Amino acid sequence: MCGIAGIFHPGVPKPVSAARVRAMADALAHRGPDGSGVWTARGVGLGHRRLSIIDIAGGVQPMLAPDERQTIVFNGEIYNFREVRADLAAKGHVFRTDSDTEVILAAWRQWGPECLSRLNGMFAVALYDAAEDALFLARDRLGVKPLHIAELSDGSLIFASELKGLLAHPLMRGAPDPRAVEDFLAFGYVPDDSCIVAGVRKLPAGHYLLVRRGRSQPQPVQWWDVDFSQPDRRPAAALIEECKDRMRAAVSSRMVADVPVGAFLSGGVDSSAVVALMAGMSRGAVETCSIGFDEADHDETAYARIIAERFATVHRERTVAAADFGLIDTLVEAFDEPFADASALATYRVCELARERVTVALSGDGADEAFAGYRRYRLFMGEERVRGLLPGPMARAARALGNAYPKLDWAPQWLRAKTTLQALGQDRGLAYAEAVGATPPAIRGQIYRDGFGKLLDGHVAENRYAEAMAKAPARDALSRAQYADLKIWLPGDILTKVDRTSMAVSLEAREPLLDHRLIEFAARVPSRLRLRRGEGKWLMKQSLAGTLPDSILHRRKMGFVTPVSAWFRGPLAGEAAGIARGSALAELGWFDGDTIARLAAAHKSGRSDHGRLLWQLLMLDRSLQRLFGIGRSSGYRASTKNRPSGGAFNPSAARSRA
Repeated sequence: MCGIAGIFHPGVPKPVSAARVRAMADALAHRGPDGSGVWTARGVGLGHRRLSIIDIAGGVQPMLAPDERQTIVFNGEIYNFREVRADLAAKGHVFRTDSDTEVILAAWRQWGPECLSRLNGMFAVALYDAAEDALFLARDRLGVKPLHIAELSDGSLIFASELKGLLAHPLMRGAPDPRAVEDFLAFGYVPDDSCIVAGVRKLPAGHYLLVRRGRSQPQPVQWWDVDFSQPDRRPAAALIEECKDRMRAAVSSRMVADVPVGAFLSGGVDSSAVVALMAGMSRGAVETCSIGFDEADHDETAYARIIAERFATVHRERTVAAADFGLIDTLVEAFDEPFADASALATYRVCELARERVTVALSGDGADEAFAGYRRYRLFMGEERVRGLLPGPMARAARALGNAYPKLDWAPQWLRAKTTLQALGQDRGLAYAEAVGATPPAIRGQIYRDGFGKLLDGHVAENRYAEAMAKAPARDALSRAQYADLKIWLPGDILTKVDRTSMAVSLEAREPLLDHRLIEFAARVPSRLRLRRGEGKWLMKQSLAGTLPDSILHRRKMGFVTPVSAWFRGPLAGEAAGIARGSALAELGWFDGDTIARLAAAHKSGRSDHGRLLWQLLMLDRSLQRLFGIGRSSGYRASTKNRPSGGAFNPSAARSRA
């Protein structure tokens, strides 16, 4: 696991400063504390920070081909590199190391961009080919590893694993992108097709970019997609057996390392399955770790202990106080962009605990998206059934009733019908987008100042979900929702969370349940066997029957729960009030401070629950301060001559000054 960065001049091959590349790479030192390297040539420079996992002595980067015609930096792991290496050796390639990096280099020489389809792993690759005078950038199928890109005023193309690597370049200037702010408030994270810094983009998951010097820059090319449109018609028993085999192979391949390997263990089905399979293939006891909470309603350690005892793991756990909000600034530093999935606090703590004993930890991420494990899938399909029975006028009436229905945050679940009624009268894609989102459009509209809508220029965050679901290679609504989650939610929220928190403590996290062969298999499982009689992950659970106890397989899903609502009625109440006055949000000029103050007061009094929104606004405020110097700590004041109607900060004017 590593951090990569680099500079490429696609037009005139200007000299590249090695010191500049080194500064970009060193901003990523937490991703690779074991070594660093920089390589420059005419019009190109590559930088690397290394966390040694495979071939500790020999896999040094940047790595050059024997004839020095290609140079590579690489972040990630290729789990089948030995099989690919054997294939390449049979074709005459000679290897000097036992590293997966050298295998990618040889695979490029043999197959060009088509080499990606032969690699099973998580990766972000940057490869300069002198023979073609071209830069090749590629990202793994599901977006486990990140890659950020920007074009600078001197014509250069720069890239880095994290945004902070780009910001280390002296010509990298930017302003907050209003569309990314809209996206963040809608979902609680900035999706992969957006960036909080205007002018920065992220290479999409499953895509590559091949930039040849002297030619116009092309669009990224999609090299992988998942297909839900070809359901497997075999009996359920046969699919259950294949599921077992594919999970076992996925876990086995991710246990290969030249450093200590362990696992996160929450006590849920997914992490328990990974630990069970590891225990069956490991020569010694598996190292496992769990985070508990000092509030019983949030604590899952008792379930984790059941699995630890059953499989005789070397288990460690640590209790985190419910008021563990001291990590806020640490998380802001780790994520760069605003990130409001509050479970990031617990994820950071479990990564921190794991790193005390191991360098690699396997997680259970990915199964909910692949096998339909989220509760929202069940609710969405229930709405779909009702939506299909409603004629147009009744659907519109349901939405109108939902708009008028009070938001009963304090009431029992069965009385909270507002969002369900609204969803029934809405396009399925937009309805699902709001279900998976954080702050609905109506609330976002209330907290924006007049004039902010003009900056969005018609951009609506939820539309990306509607478009993804409409274009999905799928035959049914459940598969369309899962496809959209794999493309938007998974890389934007789940994988970003795990990558940044693990890399912040120099830990490599591996997700065996995101093995692309397992994902492709899950997409072929008929939807009725993924979600069956209201039970998500049905087929996966059947494949684990007899391996995991029923108390684990069929218990209510919890996940990491962080009590942010309680925080903003207690120790963070002052922070909530401060967001509305004298904060980065206030100085930016895009938000209505009076409305935010009213929401914070209503939340503190208990009349309403705005905890999630306040958490989003706090994380946005801190990120804006850190990235742009906006806010109390910097004394920043946006120039009034650069403000559009409504007094908002003008990003285009800021870019023109860069």
